Amino acid sequence: MKFAFVFPGQGSQSLGMMAAYGDSSVIRATFDEASAALGRDLWQLVAEGPAEALSQTVNTQPLMLTAGIAVWRLWLEKNGPQPAMLAGHSLGEYSALVAAGVLDLKVAAPLVELRAKAMQDAVPSGEGAMAAILALDADKIKAICAEVAQGQAVQAVNFNSPEQTVIAGHKAAVERAAEACKAAGAKRAVMLPVSAPFHSSLMQPAAERLQAALAGVEFRAPRIPVINNVDVAIATTPEAIKAALVRQAAAPVRWVEIMRAMQAAGISHVFECGPGKVLAGLTRRCTDGLAGGAMNDLVGVEATLVAARG
Repeated sequence: MKFAFVFPGQGSQSLGMMAAYGDSSVIRATFDEASAALGRDLWQLVAEGPAEALSQTVNTQPLMLTAGIAVWRLWLEKNGPQPAMLAGHSLGEYSALVAAGVLDLKVAAPLVELRAKAMQDAVPSGEGAMAAILALDADKIKAICAEVAQGQAVQAVNFNSPEQTVIAGHKAAVERAAEACKAAGAKRAVMLPVSAPFHSSLMQPAAERLQAALAGVEFRAPRIPVINNVDVAIATTPEAIKAALVRQAAAPVRWVEIMRAMQAAGISHVFECGPGKVLAGLTRRCTDGLAGGAMNDLVGVEATLVAARG
């Protein structure tokens, strides 16, 4: 079997999510490593909350990075075979790069925390928004965004599945676009409870801060190919990987294309490595014939081991 791992991003976090993996020393050690790098206790945050703190971007991003790598290390501890490819949804791309050996967790955690702060600071609170548009063609959504912008920013930013596209930008423009999409036949247009318009052009200041930070970070060539969000391409040099991460902050997540690229490369199964099962569900909706599974608890890890070895 030729399989790939994908890593979840912001939105898959929940209080107590790591308890689903049992009492694992490798998971605790992973959280200890990231906590030491950040100077704060991520394990206490995920285990005890409060839940509101979990959903704050500056906490969520390093937390989900660490959780994904903790499950990856659990997989390695159980002698799980190496996936043929990796990818991550938005923030999850950093998890994929750590798994691929491009950078260490102790380096990635502060970098992701800086990314979160930069994204939060890019747009004043209350001025940006995001909305999920369900069951409307992505090209139609893009056209509507262009029509209703009225000089403001609003773009399709997450192409999650053929039936789900997320838009982001200035709050008023997003609201106009959401209403226009419903009028054009969208099944639903749901405003999302997020703190910033991620991946929209309004994130360009965050991209610039990230570029400055990345200049001082040492990257290595990946040991496992990682398909990036921004180009749906496999970057092989540290310079190209950094450039893609910079552009990713203010550019769309092309998840449908990533899944189809994996299938075209001969991948038959895609397993989500980390808490939650959002990406496992999207896998099945993005392609015909690509199987998806989730390692969102110990049972899921064991089931994936059986499937990957079979």
